Amino acid sequence: MLKIEDIKGVIPPIVTPVDENERVDEAGLKRVIDHVLDGGVHGVFVLGSNGEFYGLDFEEQKKAVEITVKHVDGRVPVYAGASGITTRECIKLAKMAEEVGADALTVLTPMFIQPNEKEMYNHFEAIAKSTKLPVLLYNNPGKTTNNISPSMLKKLAEIDNIVGIKNTSLDFAQTIQYINVTRDNPNFRVLSGTDYYIYGTMLYGGFGCVAGTANVAPKLVVDIYEKYMAGDIEGSMEAQFKLIPLRDSYNYGSFPVVMKECLNLMGLEVGHPVKPIDHCTEERLEAIKKVLKDLDLV
Repeated sequence: MLKIEDIKGVIPPIVTPVDENERVDEAGLKRVIDHVLDGGVHGVFVLGSNGEFYGLDFEEQKKAVEITVKHVDGRVPVYAGASGITTRECIKLAKMAEEVGADALTVLTPMFIQPNEKEMYNHFEAIAKSTKLPVLLYNNPGKTTNNISPSMLKKLAEIDNIVGIKNTSLDFAQTIQYINVTRDNPNFRVLSGTDYYIYGTMLYGGFGCVAGTANVAPKLVVDIYEKYMAGDIEGSMEAQFKLIPLRDSYNYGSFPVVMKECLNLMGLEVGHPVKPIDHCTEERLEAIKKVLKDLDLV
């Protein structure tokens, strides 16, 4: 069972390579896993938003988790996304991830609908109660239009197996509030979900990040964390600044295509995005290539 001390560091939400029929490409997924593990990451998160979970049916999601668990082979914890619109759907995914051997779950706030706080609390409570696995909450109000307030988080953090949250929001004040309302809880961890704020989150007492850019530049993202932990505050900040152009490149295409474009340009062959998302323009690809060259990644 995953211990609270193991929830830390750099956890990339890995992209899911797919074939021409938008089915999981096993060889491609293994290449991505090898790439991030070689970069020194502390966990692997399969079926996040960078992993295009929303574009895969249940069987394909199960296949992605199975391949990841088997290929990671216990080297680092595997976090499996169990996100859907309804509580029932999330519970089904949670049970599947537990059966397949994932170490923890990551659960996004519901999309499309707008539950009130009581409904949202009941949603997360029911998912947590349906599994023995630790649950990392995933707040991404920009994508789901639902937000976990600091006061609700304080209550959710009291549920035994809800062990952390990643905040993917440009509202850094909220990350600070999350840390503040849970800092007396030794069994709860706040992680950065916005790659601009990894260093800042650590400074306030966070435990690391779930960083999409770690798909592409795992060593650099790991540098932010490892240097900070070693007391090299300046080195950590330098690494954070160095990462910014890569994070800025998200805007060069429709989310979440850019991390796939980067990996393709680096020769990892991760294929196409799931439709309706399409590849970047040639002009944008050249701009992405320049970012990768500046980081010595191509």
